[in-house]
Amino acid sequence: MSPLISASQLQEQLADVLLIDCRHDLANPQAGRLAYAEGHLPGAYFLHLDDDLSGLKTGTNGRHPLPDPQVLADKLASLGLSRNRHVVAYDAQGGMYAARLWWLLRWLGHDQVQVLDGGMAAWQGRVVRDLPVPVAAKFVAELRPELKVDVKEVLENIQSAVFTVVDARSPSRFMGEGETLDPVGGHIPGAINRFFQNNVQEDGRFKPAEVLRVEWLSLLAGVDVSQTVQQCGSGVTACHNLLALEVAGLRGARLYAGSWSEWCADATRPVVARLE
Repeated sequence: MSPLISASQLQEQLADVLLIDCRHDLANPQAGRLAYAEGHLPGAYFLHLDDDLSGLKTGTNGRHPLPDPQVLADKLASLGLSRNRHVVAYDAQGGMYAARLWWLLRWLGHDQVQVLDGGMAAWQGRVVRDLPVPVAAKFVAELRPELKVDVKEVLENIQSAVFTVVDARSPSRFMGEGETLDPVGGHIPGAINRFFQNNVQEDGRFKPAEVLRVEWLSLLAGVDVSQTVQQCGSGVTACHNLLALEVAGLRGARLYAGSWSEWCADATRPVVARLE
């Protein structure tokens, strides 16, 4: 299954998919829920980045730690997710939040998931305010721990250089300039930068697969994609890079879910930043 679905394709399949609205705003955490109440795609349910697609924060495990897989699986099952159910996630931010759900479902062992290419802006059909009535189903997660790495592995990799870390944050944040979300600026030693917004066109849709493939292969400069680990500020936009790689047909990259917000929570971990 392609990782993306067009608005026209979704229109044809709308009655058969489990549709999830993932809209969010980091600066205003209630914005997504309010936008959903004002109008959403027919039949769509809403899942919140903080409340549903993230776990409990400890102060040291990042701003958006992974949710408990059983809790997430049960939540999705309550909305109608079953083993063979086709899921489509969408947002209004170029896929940056929908990609999180796309990755989480694959982590749970569910591959029949796509992201609406272009999100709300691409949708030409009806927008409704009616709330769907869920019909619970049975879904048993088959967790894929190999899709991610933890902070210990990333720390050890600084010496071993087994994999290449790719940071999805903006170039300025990568270099430690203008950091506003985390208390420390900079990046993990040895990391390279691929701003997630470079994956999409001006209209919010993903670049063509062949363009993404050329850009990513140029960035990796001979490093096999399976030897890369994607990270960002809190494990959200890193999923956008993972989605772009999948669109490009480049598979095997892993996620460092804790990302920079977890990394910089421990002052003993090394940091690289632009020197004044």
